[in-house]
Amino acid sequence: MDSSRPPKRTNPRREAKGGQSEFKAPGRKDAYARLLSQHRSSTFTKFLEQYAKESSLLREDNGPHTLLQAQSDKMSIPQGKRDLVPNHLSDSSDFSPSSLKDKGDESSLSLYMVKLSIQNAQQDSERKPGVSEKNRKAQRRDTATSQDGDIESGEELSSFGPNDSRKHQRQRKKNKDTSKETVSKDISQFVENTQDKANLNQLEQEDTKKTKNNNLPKQLEAGKPIALIAKCSGDSHNFKSPHDLKKLQKPTDKNKNNGGRGSRKQVFEPYMTSEDVSRGLKRGELIQGQLRINPKKYHDAFIPSPDDTRDIFLDGIIARNRALNGDIVVVQLLPREQWKVVRSDTDCEGVSEAEAQKGNLIQKNIAQAPHTSVEDQRQFASKDHLENTSTSQSNSGALQMTAKVVYIVEKKHSRAVTGSLKFLPDKPFAMFSPVDHRVPRINVPLSDCPDDFISRHDDYANTLFICRITNCPADSNFAEGRLAKTLGQAGEIEPETEGILTEYDVDFSDFSDNVLECLPKNVPWNIPPEEMAKRKDLRKECIFTIDPATARDLDDALSCKPLPDGNFEVGVHIADVSYFVEEGKALDKTASRRATSVYLVQKVIPMLPRLLCEELCSLNPLADRLTFSVIWKITPEGKILSEWFGRSVIRSCVKLSYDHAQSMIEAPEKTFAAEELPPVDPEHRIDMIHQAVLNLHSIAKNLRAQRFSGGALRLDQLKLSFTLDKETMMPQGCYIYQYRDSNKLVEEFMLLANIATAHRIYKCFPELALLRRHPPPKAKMVDELQELCDQLGIDIDLSSAGALNKSLLSILGNDEYSIARKEVLTHMCSRPMQMALYFCSGVLQEEKLFKHYALNVPLYTHFTSPIRRYADIIVHRLLASSLSICFQHNAYTVVPS
Repeated sequence: MDSSRPPKRTNPRREAKGGQSEFKAPGRKDAYARLLSQHRSSTFTKFLEQYAKESSLLREDNGPHTLLQAQSDKMSIPQGKRDLVPNHLSDSSDFSPSSLKDKGDESSLSLYMVKLSIQNAQQDSERKPGVSEKNRKAQRRDTATSQDGDIESGEELSSFGPNDSRKHQRQRKKNKDTSKETVSKDISQFVENTQDKANLNQLEQEDTKKTKNNNLPKQLEAGKPIALIAKCSGDSHNFKSPHDLKKLQKPTDKNKNNGGRGSRKQVFEPYMTSEDVSRGLKRGELIQGQLRINPKKYHDAFIPSPDDTRDIFLDGIIARNRALNGDIVVVQLLPREQWKVVRSDTDCEGVSEAEAQKGNLIQKNIAQAPHTSVEDQRQFASKDHLENTSTSQSNSGALQMTAKVVYIVEKKHSRAVTGSLKFLPDKPFAMFSPVDHRVPRINVPLSDCPDDFISRHDDYANTLFICRITNCPADSNFAEGRLAKTLGQAGEIEPETEGILTEYDVDFSDFSDNVLECLPKNVPWNIPPEEMAKRKDLRKECIFTIDPATARDLDDALSCKPLPDGNFEVGVHIADVSYFVEEGKALDKTASRRATSVYLVQKVIPMLPRLLCEELCSLNPLADRLTFSVIWKITPEGKILSEWFGRSVIRSCVKLSYDHAQSMIEAPEKTFAAEELPPVDPEHRIDMIHQAVLNLHSIAKNLRAQRFSGGALRLDQLKLSFTLDKETMMPQGCYIYQYRDSNKLVEEFMLLANIATAHRIYKCFPELALLRRHPPPKAKMVDELQELCDQLGIDIDLSSAGALNKSLLSILGNDEYSIARKEVLTHMCSRPMQMALYFCSGVLQEEKLFKHYALNVPLYTHFTSPIRRYADIIVHRLLASSLSICFQHNAYTVVPS
């Protein structure tokens, strides 16, 4: 809702009455008028305009007498009682006090208006001396609000005896004094409930739309607010009790509004059975995909379309049917008239086709069979898009399929959330409000809360808790859960960090004793002589690491030795983690569950125990380490003549940072002193290391040029880095990370090693190789991006990865404006790109699907980071098996040119 109050709007009803004298607006005593003044919005304006139209239609049918009579009746009421007469407002189904996109709970609003009218009638009858005590008791009812926002009817007050008249008068006076406070409390509760239920079941919304199109007698039958009924009857001030309203309601509506635990309505649809889902997927009537909820607009959710066109849209919480972000779900497409009309990529407020037809956005109506397959409906949507693009700009609009969740295949979301607690008086539970608005609010038993929460709940307003969802009932907008942990004060880095890790199901616990039992017992550890005999000894070679200055898990090293024929022997040496992580052991199972190390701003959550990732496996300088090596004979121009794979032992001579390597590249003639570099092995001179870095840089530039001339793509997006306090590890500042030649040097040889390893394991294990593919970008989004660039006058070729890379390099200059424009254009080009995927080569039948789009290579895998990625450990095991199949200790394999 708007934070600032807009100028007062004129009432269309008054303007429609022309010469009729204006009367004073309802006073501040009228709770509903107060509610309207707090929730002025564009939706309410439309609601008033709709009422004006209905009023004009009513005058045409019945003449002006009815409306004028109702107005005259109100004008004849004394000013003191005029405020008690309900405002004659239109159907509440179009009005929602929430500024959210989805409409609020229509039934709750109607009930609320009924309740206010009943309270006004009660106060009116109490002011009139002629009203009997019996009627007053029949009118006076207590109301309460259920936990899911529905208004439930309470018990009637007990009867008063003949001798209790004086006590009753005091009670009546007390009721008068507290009426304002009660109504204000009801308004606050109503607003909160309306926000809680901002997304209704789509079936209810469709019923609402149909009801709005029916005639007025049907509106009376549906149990509309008293104000609307009184308006239509022309006798608004004749309602003395709720008994008159009950006569107009259907029995089903009456039972629905009575509330009660046994009659609570279903908020969510029940899930389909697994058998029905399986049949629906086979017939093509259902679609499976991963749910993605917009974090900034949590009512909008999507799943990918099977044909890579526009994503399928799920509108609101009800359509998601208790599924959370990341879950694998099965959805059913909604009828075509409920599909979303999107006029552009930036149109986030799309409307249904039925609404678009009313606004003349779409001027066609193609009937659809009730059991049309998903494929047929996608063809309809594609056809509509083609037709719409040919119409005028004002009428153009593409259809986006909408759906609802009917089954949850896999709950990927951890169901653990960070948030705060809110105390609810007279409730056996507290309300847990997650920080992530994509997760529903949760009812938590008071027994889980801190011992003094009830008496000192205000003290916990700024405290973060972890709550785990245990159940999502179908008859409530709220989930049920249990408190797992108290984190600490919101805003402090440690509680916030722990909350993030818990929400994303990152295991940051200490390694168990069973895991630690798998580690070597004798520390410091030395390589066994029998293992040394199985490996190539490279400890005397000039091998060094280049990593970030703060890195502690050093899993790759480089070497470059000139050969007499003018070529070079270049080696990439990767830590042999698989030697320590034996398959099937507790350490292996834990590493597979963690899957990767997690790098935060101020800390790292390692995949392996620190004894391995920082000591035994890390290629620390001046220490013997086990490695897998790939060694090439390569020309200065970057042409590979041969390659060798094998297990080896190395001894790094120095730990260089990217800054050290960059300074060597930028000063090729400089002689570096020992104090300018980290400690260096005395057996290797500094100038020898310097020359090796320069040779690697020269070869890397040629390899990079070959890659991009061969059709590779790189989209360099800005990366934010932080400076930390060394003692507290708190961020002190931030800066844009600079990607320099030293980074490119390391990247080229890591890519080369990964590509070579992929070919090796696929050649030996064509059905078992673990590879990594990168699918091409989504064609639909590429076409839209191409159209946008054409409209902006940007000449860009999106036909392939290489063509896109050349376009980005050719059309942009080096001035400040061009650099900024390139950053924006690079970000736009990254949007259609898909995520790279691991896969087993035996799963896909066609080798063309193995391709890595961005690198433009047929085969690729991950081999170079086994300390922090479990996939690399699997690749190491495959590589080790390939070496035992075709063992070549000192022989080189000739690589075809």
